[in-house]
Amino acid sequence: MQQNETKTIWQVIAASSVGTLIEWYDFYIFGSLAPVLAAQFFPKTNPTAALLSTLATFAAGFIVRPFGALVFGRLGDLIGRKYTFLLTLIIMGGSTFAIGLVPGYETIGFAAPVIVLLLRLLQGLALGGEYGGAATYVAEHSPSNRRGYYTSWIQTTATLGLFVSLGVILITRHNLDADLTKSIAKFNNWGWRIPFLVSIVLVIVSIYIRLRMKESPLFAKLKTEGKTSVNPLKESFVHKGNLKMVLLALFGATMGQGVVWYTGQFYAQSFIENVCKVDFDQSRTIIIWAILFATPFFVVFGSWSDKVGRKWIMMAGMLLAIITYRPLFNQLLSLTDTKNKIELTDKKLIEKISSNIESTKDVSIKTITKTVYEGGLLLTEIKTDTLFTETGKNSIKPDIKISKKVGTGDYWKMVALVFIMILYVTMVYGPIAAFLVEMFPTKIRYTSMSLPYHVGNGVFGGLTPFIATLLTTIYTGDKLVGLWYPVLAAAVCLVIGVLYISNKIDPDVND
Repeated sequence: MQQNETKTIWQVIAASSVGTLIEWYDFYIFGSLAPVLAAQFFPKTNPTAALLSTLATFAAGFIVRPFGALVFGRLGDLIGRKYTFLLTLIIMGGSTFAIGLVPGYETIGFAAPVIVLLLRLLQGLALGGEYGGAATYVAEHSPSNRRGYYTSWIQTTATLGLFVSLGVILITRHNLDADLTKSIAKFNNWGWRIPFLVSIVLVIVSIYIRLRMKESPLFAKLKTEGKTSVNPLKESFVHKGNLKMVLLALFGATMGQGVVWYTGQFYAQSFIENVCKVDFDQSRTIIIWAILFATPFFVVFGSWSDKVGRKWIMMAGMLLAIITYRPLFNQLLSLTDTKNKIELTDKKLIEKISSNIESTKDVSIKTITKTVYEGGLLLTEIKTDTLFTETGKNSIKPDIKISKKVGTGDYWKMVALVFIMILYVTMVYGPIAAFLVEMFPTKIRYTSMSLPYHVGNGVFGGLTPFIATLLTTIYTGDKLVGLWYPVLAAAVCLVIGVLYISNKIDPDVND
């Protein structure tokens, strides 16, 4: 590749990546704030139901992603890659900004979750059109023998979007007040809106960058020659040969890739916070460090796939996840389980507060106790007993919240465990953009590759945190029961992929 061509491809990657990273940031900020949003947009009488409702709203954005793939994939194959994913960026940015403006449940009642759900659906539609356009755009600028390497840079944006969302949340949470306790209270009350609102600035910058981009050379050539598809949907899903490739891409690659992606990052975070009961900051910084260490491997495996083929790298990632998920999550649980630790100090009363709730007849008694265990594990238990006497009879409604902080040694062990899970993500996700691009002809590529990707990721992958959390509430005896969903989905995909996917597709055959 000549120097000018190399410069051009890096400009293309930079322009595509900035917009795609911002879209992922916008999309994942919601999931990163699930516990906080549950208290804002749903009734507080049942915290578990509120969290599940929030995760369901989060998942709704994934479920509509395939519809976005159809709508914007068709536009991309008809009018071009550039303007289509410029439109998706505007829709995504506007929806994210609007979520930051929606009043809470206590202000407008059930209208709050309904409005948020509608905005999540718009986010899902936009993301359904974004990824296929960005991946196709970069791939069609890349030389065929380095397509895995160059498209792997786009693959980093999904994980980096999550990284940025977590970073912005933590920075905001700690800087709203000089007093940390007050700062956290302000964040939970109204500060959570800031990460949503600031995204509009990033979106405006990205729109400016993308307006300066040129159309994909392969698509521009097709358009000049008058060979673009007249009906991309029909050619993609009615023609038997192409439909077979779409189904193979879905059930032999993207379904397994999707559940591995969301288990290793989103469900891992949810598990650490809600099952292991690790405190808000630590549960997020564990993920942040693991992402930071693992992200370069997207490029490593993407580049490697140019030499050895895409298939076996992705299949190996799925196999490792299937075999090791349960031991890895069990180790996370063990590191934070007080039954495995020796108590170093007696349980000590730190604070006891009595305060009026609604009237002189309703009294809240809050007790905070802390216990230190070996390895630096600090268990904080906040118990609130509300005494109701309006009817003349005393009744107590207890509310107990538990939070743990792990010591330095166990903290880095947890980072290492999550790093391993995200390493599997890089194996299945690094090569997949090039893999999907090479499966379909240029004139219907945007449509054909977007649908299996977003069904695999949006439906099978995006539902992972919700289904896994739901299973733990049904089968309470096994805290690892939620892993059965991603393990079974990945296993089915592994079998189909091993048997029916070719290891090396001729990179030039569809150009």
